[in-house]
Amino acid sequence: MTDGEIGAAWSGRTVLVTGGAGAIGSNLVTALASHGARVIVLDDLSASPRWNVPSLPGVLFVEGSILDEVKLKRCFFEKPDAVFHLAAFFANQNSVDHPETDLMVNGMGTLRLLEYATLHPVKRFVYASSGCSIYGSEAPLPLREEFMSMHLTTPYQITKMLGELYGNFFQHHYDVPVVKARFFNSYGPGEVPGQYRNVIPNFVYWAMLGQPLPITGEGTETRDFTFVGDIVNGLLRAGIVEAAIGEEFNLASGREVRIVDLATMVNEAVQSTAGIKFAARRRWDTKKRLLASVDKARDLIGYAPDTEFAEGLAHTIAWFRANWDRIAASAAFGPGQSSAVREVSTVRG
Repeated sequence: MTDGEIGAAWSGRTVLVTGGAGAIGSNLVTALASHGARVIVLDDLSASPRWNVPSLPGVLFVEGSILDEVKLKRCFFEKPDAVFHLAAFFANQNSVDHPETDLMVNGMGTLRLLEYATLHPVKRFVYASSGCSIYGSEAPLPLREEFMSMHLTTPYQITKMLGELYGNFFQHHYDVPVVKARFFNSYGPGEVPGQYRNVIPNFVYWAMLGQPLPITGEGTETRDFTFVGDIVNGLLRAGIVEAAIGEEFNLASGREVRIVDLATMVNEAVQSTAGIKFAARRRWDTKKRLLASVDKARDLIGYAPDTEFAEGLAHTIAWFRANWDRIAASAAFGPGQSSAVREVSTVRG
């Protein structure tokens, strides 16, 4: 199916997007609304600010947690045709610091959504999984869907796998049409920097403040950075193409970028002369390289990640410049600690 056919298929549908204030969620909501879908956004704003929720015709925002059954009843009262479950307690270090919260949100929250999708049947339930989690640290590259590991290093990785397992159960036992999309190191407009956020928004933020960019490790580590627009295109297809039901597949770029090269590109793009600094690798961070195969997603749903990394980075920096005052006011680094000295892992999955 062409992009035009995929877009037209969403016209007139009602869609629930959990985590719709986040980077992927907000871009997905915008795309769905542009195609004529009616969208319900459920988000507790714990990881993204209210201003990041698209204010568009046909978009209903419900502020609340996926653990709040009153809010879930409100959302499913709208009889969604499809659910994109993107809400999560993100990410690795956050889950190490707060494992019980991680289990409640990523485990119980996903279970409750699947229960509601069973009681109020939907035509598609797309679960946002994590390729950085499922495959562990010993998988051969490029990472392919048939490989998985039980030797995981953070609660976040464990609960992301748990969500896939619950999805399999609800599909087999209750015929819920579940699709499992495995994300890899997404980046792009819409992600506000912070203590537990991804490396690229934090690098851009620090570079624009004229601060050195912290690299945990040697800098030769690689990640498969995927532009948010490509992920959204994959999600739109995952919600329409019938062959996707019951399947899991990578939504990645299929290309590696070294962390030290990323830091250099960001500094050059914003004309920062502060350079980089190195810190010790975190114990849970055991992956030297990440590279995903996108063959299955290409064959199954027509996924085609065509955004070059430099192009996507330029779009991200342009968004930062256009929204700098709001971003600076919303950047979420630990209480009592300056963003000038706060470090996060540069290779978080």
